[in-house]
Amino acid sequence: MLIKPLQTTPEADVCLLLEGTYPYVRGGVSSWVHQIINGLPEVTFAVIFLGGSPRFYEKQQYQMPANVVHFECHYLETSWEQGEAQSRPGNPKAMAKVRELHQHFHGDEKTIPMALAGEVMRMLQDGDGLSRDDFLYSRTSWEAITEGYEQYCTDPSFVNYFWTLRSMHAPVFLLAEVARNAPYCRLIHSVSTGYAGMLGAFLQQRWHRPFLLSEHGIYTKERKIDLAQASWITDNPHETGEGLSSDVGYIRRMWISFFEQLGRLTYNAADPIISLYGGNRERQISDGAEAERCRVIPNGISLKHYADALEKRPEGIPKVVGLIGRVVPIKDIKTFIRAMRGVVTAIPEAEGWIVGPDEEDPAYAAECRSLVVSLGLENKVKFLGFQKIPEIMPQLGVMVLTSISEAQPLVILEAYAAGVPCVATDVGSCRELIEGGPEEDRALGSAGATVAIADPQASARAILDLLGNPERWQQAQQAGLARVTNFYTEELMFQRYRDLYNDAKEA
Repeated sequence: MLIKPLQTTPEADVCLLLEGTYPYVRGGVSSWVHQIINGLPEVTFAVIFLGGSPRFYEKQQYQMPANVVHFECHYLETSWEQGEAQSRPGNPKAMAKVRELHQHFHGDEKTIPMALAGEVMRMLQDGDGLSRDDFLYSRTSWEAITEGYEQYCTDPSFVNYFWTLRSMHAPVFLLAEVARNAPYCRLIHSVSTGYAGMLGAFLQQRWHRPFLLSEHGIYTKERKIDLAQASWITDNPHETGEGLSSDVGYIRRMWISFFEQLGRLTYNAADPIISLYGGNRERQISDGAEAERCRVIPNGISLKHYADALEKRPEGIPKVVGLIGRVVPIKDIKTFIRAMRGVVTAIPEAEGWIVGPDEEDPAYAAECRSLVVSLGLENKVKFLGFQKIPEIMPQLGVMVLTSISEAQPLVILEAYAAGVPCVATDVGSCRELIEGGPEEDRALGSAGATVAIADPQASARAILDLLGNPERWQQAQQAGLARVTNFYTEELMFQRYRDLYNDAKEA
């Protein structure tokens, strides 16, 4: 196999690794990525996007700024594209190294032996006995799979085990190929673990350049939630708040373990490891990240961008409750709809606006619309699709977040800058954003209320407490304005990332 020679002159300052986000999905992490690129015009970026299937990412939602000097897309489902299958003997020595590494994956170790992992990654990138075709068709691969099934698998179906193992590992060979051909950069920056994080580990191994990881949410935690609801896995999970209990089927546990190990591999390769708030930093450490590598850089927003929205606020409190976010299960739109039933019963003129794209999960969006009808809220709960947030904010009396998982949601900071109090579930940093973190921050007072996950009655009570109490509402509004002004501006965030990027230039 021919290996692309390593460049000696960097093509860009930062190689930005993105999985399922920018530039094809609006909001959330994508908004943050666009914000960082625009906010650091002196930094050049090479953007590598990883997606599942191209049919889900047909249209770019963001126009790339001029400092993006390279852009490429890769789709993990194409890792299964193949020509004619041909039997081959494989490389027993290389496969033995893979099996040795997998032995560590089956234990409870928090740290992967990086010398061994590095050796396997080099073999993958060099094609030294670990080619994709060897993995798919060789006798040594077959022997390793059957031995793993006999030693570890408690699922009665060998077919399930066989195809699960192949489907989760095939993209690894695509990532190795992407790393061989990626444009050389001074710094690698992934915004998640998962497949993007593994690509970062490949590039760090190949280039020997600094690798920065910044997680908005904890990828492995979010994948557990997804896997708990995944109907394409044939066992019947027992769900918990974190996703799955210990007595679920082996195939589902295989997927969980796989993403946990990708997380650990990324944590071992990256330095620094950034989170948005202290709670997520502790979660990273508990998942295997070294504490001395971990640091916190909160999100920040442009106060200037929302100055007009603040100025346009009407007198009084609009009886409009807004949820700004994607119409997907993790945002728990159904709890918002059920809460609006209680709000409208108490305040008949109130309305609920769901502001965000609904094409990501059409089946769930259809269920949400049906729920609106079944609760008799057809004229009270409106699906507005994507909107310009600064134009929506002046029309809201309260902004609500009913998510079952969040990190540090930008939409809360945006609401504060526009003068809108918030009600949010007690996930991620939402309590810290609403009640304050450090003592100086907490002294500003509460900017709304936090409620339990999936509790529409508590959500309705918190909304009504704000809408029906002008003094309480004004106090919350002032606390939110002061909090975002003092602690969450984009100028602070930009400077922190500028310093990290500059340190990489000097390395």
